[in-house]
Formats: sequence, C-alpha cells, structure tokens
Amino acid sequence: MQPLNGTHVTATPERQEERKTGIPGLFRESRFEELMDTQSVMPSSSRSPDLCVLILLTSTFTTGSFSANGPVKVKLHDPATLPCSERCSGLARWTVFHKRSDTLAECDQTSCRSVKEGYQMIHDQYLKGNLSLIITDADFTKRGWYTCDCASKDVCDVHLQIEPLNITVEMMAGEALILRVDVSDAVDVIYNSTGTPGPSSGQICTVDGPSLQCKPEYTQRSSLTSGLELRRMTPSDSGVYIIMDSRNKEVIHTYTVTVRDVQQSSIWKDGYQKGNEDGYSNGLGIGAGVFGIIALALGVILGMFCGPRVRPLMGTCVQRIRREDSSDRRRGDPSGGLQDEDVESGVALARPP
Repeated sequence: MQPLNGTHVTATPERQEERKTGIPGLFRESRFEELMDTQSVMPSSSRSPDLCVLILLTSTFTTGSFSANGPVKVKLHDPATLPCSERCSGLARWTVFHKRSDTLAECDQTSCRSVKEGYQMIHDQYLKGNLSLIITDADFTKRGWYTCDCASKDVCDVHLQIEPLNITVEMMAGEALILRVDVSDAVDVIYNSTGTPGPSSGQICTVDGPSLQCKPEYTQRSSLTSGLELRRMTPSDSGVYIIMDSRNKEVIHTYTVTVRDVQQSSIWKDGYQKGNEDGYSNGLGIGAGVFGIIALALGVILGMFCGPRVRPLMGTCVQRIRREDSSDRRRGDPSGGLQDEDVESGVALARPP
C-alpha cells in the first residue's frame, strides 16, 4: 500500500486481513461503527473535521491499483504459479510479504531476472501485463504471502499454501507414534477420536522449535525426536491427528491412526505361524508322494522298453563270469581231481581214465 507521503510501507504478518480487504483493522466493522456512533452524538461543528479525516484515510486505503488474490494451493514439491495481472511500464518485482527487501524475481522492459534460485518471471508475459511468479519447487518453507510491486507500488498479494499430506498408520498397541512436523513455525497437534472410548478430542500438544507443551495426560509419554513422539499407544488412541500451523491455521499433516490390541495381535500372529507350519508339513508330504509316483512310472516305462535289450547282455555277462570262475578253479587244483564242467550248463563232466 502507498501512504500519502509516497514512501513504501512494510506490513507485518498480523495485517494479512488488512491487505486482503484493503482497509486497516482500525476502520473495520465494530471500530468503524464505534467512531460513527461517537460522531453522531457530537455537535456538528466538532464532528466535521473528524469525519473529513476519517473519509480521507478510508479512501486512501481503499483506492489504488492494489489487488489481493485467493490462495494458491499446490501439492508438496509441485511447481506453483502466483497470478498477477497488471500493466507495468517500470520495474516489477516479487518479494516475500514479511521481507520486502529480499527480491525473488524481477522484470523490466528489457529483460527478467531470477534473483533467487527457484523463482522466475517470463518476459513475454510481463510485456502482456502478466506479472505472475513461478515457483519451481513448492515446499513447506515457501508457504506464506508474496507481494508483487510495480515501480515500488504494490499491485498483487498472493498466499501460497501446500496441500496437507494425508498419512494412514496401522500399529500394534505399545508401539510409539511419530508425527512429523516439517515446518519451523509453531504448530498445534489436534486429536479427533474415531469413537473408541479414550482421551477427549481437541488440542493435545504445541510444538514451537525445540519447545514442547502437552496436556497432562500426554506429558509423560511425549517427546521430540525426529518429530513428535507419542509412546505406549493403545487402541483408545486410535483416531485422526492433525498438525496445524498455529499462526496461519493451515493444516500441514493429517494422520489417520489405527492401534490394534495386543491380544488380538498375538492371536493373529499365532494363527499365521501355525498356518505356515502346517502348510510346510503338508507340502513336504505331498512332494514326497508325487516324487514316488513319478519314480515308479519311470521304472515301469524303462522296464517295458529297455528290458528285451538288457536281458541278453546280462546273460552274456553271467556266462563270462562262470568261465573265468571255472578256469581259476582248475589252475588252483594240483591233483587234477577237479572234473571238467559243461560251460553252458555247469554240470561236471567225467574225466577220461
């Protein structure tokens, strides 16, 4: 906004509502009515100067080229485009709302420059009156309000939001739940029960940097590790846990948590293990039976096709063995008392006198 003396005003985050409406909080709703009521009871001679000042200040904050757009919501790490349509013949630049001296990107009649990595403006679009800012990777650190000014005059304010991450968690009773925070700003942790009797719903903790404050029933079982850790979870802790930015009231994460009872978990685990063991034993028995049947079938097939060829070979081998045995016995009898045998039949033959 541009005050009467022409100098640039740096607004604070607490004045975001003022920037969206273009009217300072001093002159909104009840305060405005209060001033008007005060003027109505005053004599006309004394209230005229005050009314003039009021009208002058109100017109100062409600006129001009300043515009406020609705919030831009994108998924984590997606690119984001902050829209701004305004003809600008001078220098147009984008800054973070609360740090106006820190330029992100800028354009003039000759070119555009990305002052900070990850932010850019398109020169062709600038010449057409499109002053939009492109953020190449929107993460939680880039949430917040951005301002575009032309020749040091505010023309657009845009609020960037990151869509909440919805996470489903199933766990066993007694385990610890870790809720990621992912932002440096203070956050509130809100719990909504899913119907199981247990802790009442509502805000249970506040995390602000290294500081942690929780309700008494959570104090002894909570701590900050890689996130907010809640130990010794029970089925009654099942529900929805919301991580919300305390100042901007933006949801960062939503956790839907289901905690299973230990006894139910043990029954399920025992049944699973017994099923595995029974399946393994049955599998071994079936495998052995199938192997036996296959071996028997192979034996029958080999006997049918290979038997006629194998039997003559076996007879020849037997005859050879018998000849060798007979020769050995004749050589081993010096008296010559052994009788000759018919090689074919193995019957002893009478030796001539």
